[in-house]
Amino acid sequence: MTRKTEPRNAVSPAPAVPKDPEAVVDKVRERYGKIATGELSGCSPAAAAPDAPAGGGCCGTAETATSLQIGYGRSDLAVVPDGANLGLGCGAPVALLELKPGETVLDLGSGAGVDVFLAAGQVGPTGRVFGVDMTPEMIERARANATQGGFTNVEFRAGRLEALPLADSSVDAVTSNCVINLVPDKGRVFREIARVLRPGGRLVISDIVLDGALPAAIARDLLAYVGCVAGALDRIHYFGLLETAGLRSLRIFKDIDYLAAARYTFSDELGATRRRAAVRDEDLAGRVRSITYGARKG
Repeated sequence: MTRKTEPRNAVSPAPAVPKDPEAVVDKVRERYGKIATGELSGCSPAAAAPDAPAGGGCCGTAETATSLQIGYGRSDLAVVPDGANLGLGCGAPVALLELKPGETVLDLGSGAGVDVFLAAGQVGPTGRVFGVDMTPEMIERARANATQGGFTNVEFRAGRLEALPLADSSVDAVTSNCVINLVPDKGRVFREIARVLRPGGRLVISDIVLDGALPAAIARDLLAYVGCVAGALDRIHYFGLLETAGLRSLRIFKDIDYLAAARYTFSDELGATRRRAAVRDEDLAGRVRSITYGARKG
């Protein structure tokens, strides 16, 4: 009896929830813990692209270059504490939230706090901004950054995005920057967003989605998942989960080819997987999208 083999560059849709979701969670926590402590670079692939701004490259001083390339302004970066910007995002969603003084905001996967601090400046002393992250090292670093920057209207809470440590109908606006793609059960995240938002509350999120299936070798690779690529859902499925959770009035602010913008630059580990499976640039072209979108509850 012969075993049927899969072509080396066959495509396979990423599953809605991985077979072992907790293994993914553990790997994500491990990687981002190392980024928080400086053992790994946090810059996105865009910083390593040949046309990245001066000072780029995924080592050294790439964080500022990465952030400028994905949409932050120099004035944004000037008001956040040193060490808050780790170059981890794929967009600049806070500027599109149109925050008002006195509002309460939640940042999902807040990392070292860059978007929390930007939002805090916009809601002012009468407002409040919460950051939720599951990585202890990130929470510790974010709290230290808040103390360093003198921010009194922010709070960083440890927790999972699938079970947010906030009360029902307690926030006016939610943001997140390239984090939901890392969560195995995205439907639960969207339901939690709907739970904590007040009626009519809004969100602006930057994330990764797929337009077409990934090559099977990439879709199966845990490092690709942790690196934002294999964890992404098909666009239609992703936004279907959003709508099912009661988050509607979808508006797309940005939609670009994530890998093309990075000139198909990968980590060493993922690059090795790609070479072994003979995955070409053409096999990935247009499939992995960096999007920034908005929606409302109800």
